[in-house]
Amino acid sequence: MNGSDKAAGTGELARTGTAAGPSAAAAALEAALGGLELAFESPRPGAYLVRLEGQHKLATMTWLIAGTHSLHVEAFFCRQPDENHAEFYRFLLERGGRMYGVHFALDQVGDVYLVGRLPLDCINTDEIDRILGCVLSYSDENFDAALMLGFASSIRKEWAWRTKRGESLANLQAFARLADPDEPPAPDGQATSPSPQRTPQAGGPADSPASPLQRAAR
Repeated sequence: MNGSDKAAGTGELARTGTAAGPSAAAAALEAALGGLELAFESPRPGAYLVRLEGQHKLATMTWLIAGTHSLHVEAFFCRQPDENHAEFYRFLLERGGRMYGVHFALDQVGDVYLVGRLPLDCINTDEIDRILGCVLSYSDENFDAALMLGFASSIRKEWAWRTKRGESLANLQAFARLADPDEPPAPDGQATSPSPQRTPQAGGPADSPASPLQRAAR
């Protein structure tokens, strides 16, 4: 692919107009990610893992996988809720009709993902930019509200534990009204997820191996 092709946002499949199979789709996908200047990992041919950085959910790790007939998009959103399951899942389902390219879905244990499938011939810089932008928006904009519905008790316990020990409450400020109903909401753009990692937070409460935000996000 030459520079003019990248500038126009056209990959191999878009230029030829044919679904030449997963190898051509993978090449087009890699070219699109390169055109967007996005770093990625590729643990196996045709599979690309992209880190999307947000403000509320600090990172959404997103898979783009070129299959035989379609491009699979998948991003982990949060663990299954601790409580209030019906309201939690209703909140996600109500957003489905307004979403483009991906939707909220559950695995067998109730953990939540953003998933979607797109035709291979749509792989170009513009469309990959659009779908990744949607994944980031849906993940980041809905994260705080989802945690407040599904993890309120855990957040209150974490708040109380940190307050007792004099620990920082900075990354819990978006949830202040759960601990103190008179507390005003955090300013828009306040980051709340301490880490996208799947490892427990050292020094957490004795009865909790990780903070509620980490347990939800890991």
